[in-house]
Amino acid sequence: MGSGQLVAVFGAYGHTGRFVVAELAARGFVPVPCGRNAQALEELAGEYRLEARVASVEDVASLDRALAGTAAVINCAGPFASTTGPVIETALRAGIPYLDVAAELEANLDTFARYRERARDAGAVIVPAMAFFGGLGDLLTTAAMGDWTQADEAHIAYALSSWHPTAGTRLSGAVSRERRGANRLRYRGGAWERRTDDAPTLEWSFPDPMGPRPVIGEFTMADVVTVSQHLSIPDVTTYMTTEAVRDVAAPNTPAPTAADKSGRSDQTFLVDVVVRSDRAQRRATASGQDIYAVTAPLVAEALERVLTGRIKTPGVASAGEIFDASDFLQALAPHIALDLNPQKQTA
Repeated sequence: MGSGQLVAVFGAYGHTGRFVVAELAARGFVPVPCGRNAQALEELAGEYRLEARVASVEDVASLDRALAGTAAVINCAGPFASTTGPVIETALRAGIPYLDVAAELEANLDTFARYRERARDAGAVIVPAMAFFGGLGDLLTTAAMGDWTQADEAHIAYALSSWHPTAGTRLSGAVSRERRGANRLRYRGGAWERRTDDAPTLEWSFPDPMGPRPVIGEFTMADVVTVSQHLSIPDVTTYMTTEAVRDVAAPNTPAPTAADKSGRSDQTFLVDVVVRSDRAQRRATASGQDIYAVTAPLVAEALERVLTGRIKTPGVASAGEIFDASDFLQALAPHIALDLNPQKQTA
């Protein structure tokens, strides 16, 4: 466990950041809440009797002070297009691992493009998108691949009972839309495509008892970035149930509200991954409660493995590339229900 190690949490007072602080504390780490809002930091720090450190991405010296003496930093502060670069640079100066929970496609692509060679040469560890979107789908896809070294296509389908977006989700989404303009992204033939047509509405056959549900196809999420960085799969597609898309798109959908003592909402999720090669397919699924809350054990488990040397490679790496995917997923058993059954089937 954490053994009292200090871990900086940038954006600790945000919705997801609070879950991360609680999870780190439960694992024996000492979170160091960081961010620009001094009052919010002090309130959070007071709950856990922690040291708060005010820092802003516009003030390099404040970031250096915030990360001083810490074993690692977890970036929970969106929009990540603004925060990933400055916080990664600070982590590199401090010589500590960097992890984030970014779901912004462009921010994740930037991290891989800008820091892959530099981090590898320095022996540094940078793990982007270590969250529900990005990390979980990547781990499931990697586990489903099993002993396959390549596949023709990967499909990651999300069934959310609802999607009440946080203020951070809305802000990050607005930044991504601004960067993309009228385009949407999809990954085909081993390359990124910018498209201006509408994403298709399809039907996805989720495992029983859920069954077939209408989904928006090519609803490209962070998993497409993370999977395409390390698995030899030329076509990677993510799907989202239409009800969830309507929720997140509607301006009047409220933010998530707590339904239990841990602060989790009553939202449920099912992630269904299918990988196909020639006439065979393999499948892996995960289900649980609250996409924001489950990000905390995902990134905290990743942190533990990084700090204890249970990684496959240094540098900028996706979850399935840097960790043993099946073992990692099994470690999340208290938080998610798994069905890892990568036997070959006739498609």
